[in-house]
Amino acid sequence: MKLNPIYLIVDDDEDDIDFFHEAMREVNASALCHFAYDGEEALSLLRYKLKMLPDLIFLDLNMPRMDGITCLRELKRDEKLRHIPVIINTTSAYQKEKEDCLILGAAYFLTKATSFRNMCENIIKVINIFSHSESS
Repeated sequence: MKLNPIYLIVDDDEDDIDFFHEAMREVNASALCHFAYDGEEALSLLRYKLKMLPDLIFLDLNMPRMDGITCLRELKRDEKLRHIPVIINTTSAYQKEKEDCLILGAAYFLTKATSFRNMCENIIKVINIFSHSESS
């Protein structure tokens, strides 16, 4: 696991962001988390505001202004951003939506956790998968 990883969490629900952030601090207190409340804000942060790009992006699908699918498409079209693994983190459990996201280039698909423990386990699983793939 990277010592000081950077993550971008994109979700329009402040409670979900707070929940995710608390779990991330539990898993890795040295992680730096940036937040965006929809796809447009995420793209603006990534393209113009962040000095260092995140190691992973956790992206909700159901958001106003620009939804997660549209944001994922834009991320994968952008030469500077397409290499960043995008983890879909959503309440949606539709198989078709999951398949569409993976076809568009999502690296992993998570159904949002309903408990703090489950959220921590999900984060650990994803971090372990992607920290191993970085070192190979």
